[in-house]
Amino acid sequence: MARSAVAVPAELARRNNRVIRPQDAAGIYAQPRPEFARLVRNGAARKLAQGYYALVPDRHLGSPAWRPDLHSLALGIAQCDYGEGGAALMGVGAARVLGAIPRAVAVTVVAIPKQRPPLDTDYGRILFVRRTLDTLDLERADTELTQGWITTPEQTVLDLAARPTLGGLSQGAVTEALRALWPRTDTELLEELGRGQRKAAALRRARALVDAEGG
Repeated sequence: MARSAVAVPAELARRNNRVIRPQDAAGIYAQPRPEFARLVRNGAARKLAQGYYALVPDRHLGSPAWRPDLHSLALGIAQCDYGEGGAALMGVGAARVLGAIPRAVAVTVVAIPKQRPPLDTDYGRILFVRRTLDTLDLERADTELTQGWITTPEQTVLDLAARPTLGGLSQGAVTEALRALWPRTDTELLEELGRGQRKAAALRRARALVDAEGG
């Protein structure tokens, strides 16, 4: 498909978050839903789930094989609903973006400020966890669809060890992720977070798993 055949309004194309909802384009289109369907047909967007779409990055325009990254789209969806400061990838999602999980997974986890049921998208399942984001240790990350917050290696270690089954990883995969993250952590910060978040037991569990695997 020729790039010239794809027409995305400038107001949408320059958004920091390339995940969009029809209501986000209410001031651009008189009837956003039919226009979004047209963008999907033209290859300029992908439908993610009911009410959510992703604008195809410029470098992938004209490539029908492109699939949005689950963790990136999950962060984008959460930002749509709770704002950039109200969402952060955590657990499996953060570990994957941090490079601690080498293989693609079909589930991701996002911290948000309220209870919400899982969302099944065309590219995987999003699990939402209610967390007070200003109590988490976060860092900025660039993803293919948005920029936003993810948990730091230290926070991710604690979260994986505290809830190892969240996201459906095997115990071996969790241990592998912990081992990959461990050299990147600050011991003093880990201990401080463990005490402050009442996750001292999770920290001991993580250390035991890493030591056992390393031995």
